[in-house]
Amino acid sequence: MKSISDTTKGIILIICSAFCFALMAVFVKLAGNIHFVQKAFFRNAVAFIIALAGTLNDFKKNGRDAIKLPKGAFLYIFLRAVAGSVGVFGNFYAIDRILLADAAILNKMAPFFTLVFCYIILKEKIKPVPMLCIITAFLGSILVIKPSFDFSKMLPTLVAFAGGVGAGLAYASIRKLSYLKCNGKLIILFFSCFSMMLSVPYMITNFNPMTLQQFLCLCGAGCCAAGGQFTITAAYYHAPASKISIYDYSQIIFSTMLGFIFFGQIPDWMSFAGYVIIISMAIVNYVYTHRHQD
Repeated sequence: MKSISDTTKGIILIICSAFCFALMAVFVKLAGNIHFVQKAFFRNAVAFIIALAGTLNDFKKNGRDAIKLPKGAFLYIFLRAVAGSVGVFGNFYAIDRILLADAAILNKMAPFFTLVFCYIILKEKIKPVPMLCIITAFLGSILVIKPSFDFSKMLPTLVAFAGGVGAGLAYASIRKLSYLKCNGKLIILFFSCFSMMLSVPYMITNFNPMTLQQFLCLCGAGCCAAGGQFTITAAYYHAPASKISIYDYSQIIFSTMLGFIFFGQIPDWMSFAGYVIIISMAIVNYVYTHRHQD
């Protein structure tokens, strides 16, 4: 039997990740009127427990080598934690305030920013066509953000966009850590712990009591988030962003379907136009990259 290539593995993993994150957003919204910081804490707590169990298992099998950070890795594991936290908090803030599909598409500016940050961190070149795609996708995102003089209406979409930038930097950091041969479970463990710690001050002073249903929804969100984290970390370990990032946009399809099924959400024409522009640029970039590989 012919073995599956690393690129194919990366594609399968990133589609699985997209579905997990889309389902996570449904659970977050179903949790209802709970502050987004508290929701983020539970999301990261579940991932932390799973990553801790996996890391301890690796430690039992391989000793200290399993938890040893390679030389130069700490900077990027810290950068991944900070940027990933921006991505999580930005996404969770937006999910409660805008359509799931809008939150997803703005979060999915991440692949474009992954290319930008991979250029900065890894010196992976950005050719003119991909650069044009990034600029056009940014313009498409404006249709989803819908700039206005009423900043309060525009704030959730701007925060979602900032979350996409953070996620892009986080994924570029993961790619760098893959070159350094850093344990993927350790990356998730550090990120989850760091993000949880950011939530602790709010949890101590403003904890919102929860019903059993809300608690179960947040546990479901945490499980889906953990699945998404592990699969997307593995995806970028197997293949470069230029080859697989396009498939991350399957989350828009999942989010639109789930948003309609669970909440009756239908994006307006400006959002749809923004989706078309951003996804089209992702496809153009993908096709170009595959035809002009060095």
